[in-house]
Amino acid sequence: MQQPLPATRSCFVCGQHNAAGLRLSFETDGRSVRGRWVPQPEHVGFKGTIHGGLSATLLDEVMTWACGVSAGKFCFCAEMTVRYLRPLAPGREVEVCAELVANRRGKLLEARAELRGPDGVLHCAATGKYVPMPPGTQADVLEEFVGDVSMIIRDTPRAESRSAGDARS
Repeated sequence: MQQPLPATRSCFVCGQHNAAGLRLSFETDGRSVRGRWVPQPEHVGFKGTIHGGLSATLLDEVMTWACGVSAGKFCFCAEMTVRYLRPLAPGREVEVCAELVANRRGKLLEARAELRGPDGVLHCAATGKYVPMPPGTQADVLEEFVGDVSMIIRDTPRAESRSAGDARS
């Protein structure tokens, strides 16, 4: 069963209040994380082709969420490798999904992600290495969230009290 994940206020990818952002929402089954996006003409790099940096941004974001869901803490990307297989065109919905593939004693997390077109064709894939945010940084980041983060942040007392009802605008 898929559950929606919370969002932030300002993140370029999931920020609900970022006027220049993509405003994606994600969901999880407790192991993998998924989201959908329809790239627009303003996301083009070369004519008719979505900028590869945006594809990489989506892959990084979904891997970060996968680390959060599986390991119970948010992480920063330490290293990421992207393999571009087919160009993306504007106006066609894509699905991005990721999962945690290794947790090295909570100090280094490894994830993989894919970006597929509406026909299921793989457009790009990534692997990434992530390091957990320091506790003080994670506490500050929690202030950015809109929605319940307790399903992700399991080792921070504040997470238990954060919910959509107490989110600030």
